[in-house]
Amino acid sequence: MKVILKQDIKGVGKKDQVINASDGYARNFLFPKNMAVEANAENMSKLKAKQDSNAYKKEQEKEEAQKIADKLSKILLKIEVKSGANGKIFGGVSSKEIAENLDSQYKIKVDKKKIELKETIKNLGTFSVNIKLYEGVIGNLKIDVISNQ
Repeated sequence: MKVILKQDIKGVGKKDQVINASDGYARNFLFPKNMAVEANAENMSKLKAKQDSNAYKKEQEKEEAQKIADKLSKILLKIEVKSGANGKIFGGVSSKEIAENLDSQYKIKVDKKKIELKETIKNLGTFSVNIKLYEGVIGNLKIDVISNQ
């Protein structure tokens, strides 16, 4: 019997997947526990509509991420820090500070976890940082760390 899973079931399949299950397993376990529905024409059309909707939503999110990536490539983010005489800065510039400055200066909200910073920036100068905006969309941001003295 073909069934559509309503949730992930270990060893059986993932949510919204159509699988072949034995009649007894489907009727005695999956249906009573509301883990699956029969794969009839009505349920299949609902599944197709749901998948189309999710695909459209993902496409919209990817386009939005691409627009943000284009904006980021044109930005030179200036971050002012306290520094010593030799160009070393006190503390460092972390991904959290980069995200906060990006929001306050350009009103672009980016999760600090998506900023690819191998280690904290500890010197004055211009740096290039990658930001993972979406699956397959990576923005490149130039950061200018300057002294505020």
